[in-house]
Amino acid sequence: MTQALSKKAIAKKAIAKHAASKTAAKKSGGTMPAQEQDRQPGREREMRPQPDYEPKVAGSGRLRGKVALITGGDSGIGRAIAVAMAREGADVAILYLEEEKDAADTAKAVEDEGRTVLKVAGDVGDETFCREAVEKTVARFGRIDILVNNAAEQHETDDIREIDAKQIERTFRTNIFSFFYMTKHALRHMSAGGAIINTASITAYRGHKTLLDYSATKGAIVAFTRSLSQALIEDGIRVNAVAPGPIWTPLIPASFDAEHVANHGKSAPMHRPGQPNEVAPCYVFLASEEASYISGQVLHPNGGSMVAS
Repeated sequence: MTQALSKKAIAKKAIAKHAASKTAAKKSGGTMPAQEQDRQPGREREMRPQPDYEPKVAGSGRLRGKVALITGGDSGIGRAIAVAMAREGADVAILYLEEEKDAADTAKAVEDEGRTVLKVAGDVGDETFCREAVEKTVARFGRIDILVNNAAEQHETDDIREIDAKQIERTFRTNIFSFFYMTKHALRHMSAGGAIINTASITAYRGHKTLLDYSATKGAIVAFTRSLSQALIEDGIRVNAVAPGPIWTPLIPASFDAEHVANHGKSAPMHRPGQPNEVAPCYVFLASEEASYISGQVLHPNGGSMVAS
């Protein structure tokens, strides 16, 4: 009876939050209220409406006793993954650049699920930081069972002739170099049964005319995932990816102008952006024993868009 009531309360709360988001969008005349942020990474606390990150269902212990390390874990999809995995029984380490308030909010949400959380601030584009973050995680929890490479940045540019070497290197360092660094160092502490999950994007399959360097990194992530899965199959470590479509995260107001933000997600077949808690279940599934026969694959929570995979 208690579990049934718990599930009912969770479902009721999720419906109320979704309704609030739809009301805000209707009032703005677009999918979401027009807004911008002047720096990357974006701040979740400054977004209106707030993204939905809380899991929609009660946990069932699918990750009980596991340790998850999540880059970009302070906000957006990363926050939703952290809370969802905590609800399923995992302790969590979250890596983030400098968004202390967002990271504190995520840490509290994980602790509210009864799990332990470690916060580590720094630049995942720096291999030394990645090594140190892994070492801190192992020092705290003893091992790593799940690695989620999720950190990303993007910079909208209308003309490739305006993209300089600094931007290209910065985007690649965050979006793909960090995946190599984190994987390289985390693998020293992972064993058979472990899982690596990489965040790709619908842009890897469809491209994006004003996100050339970002789209290129996401294509690289798909190839990296498929290749790494083959390299680690004999070690019993599964490697998969998730390629979200338009999702309501801090990266959106931090990357685009207000008009674009107001229309974010309208081109999806569902005519709206997804919420982080509509993406996080993909990661929980891929990390769990339910996905024990799945490796080298990509899941596509994208509002119904068809992609060639």
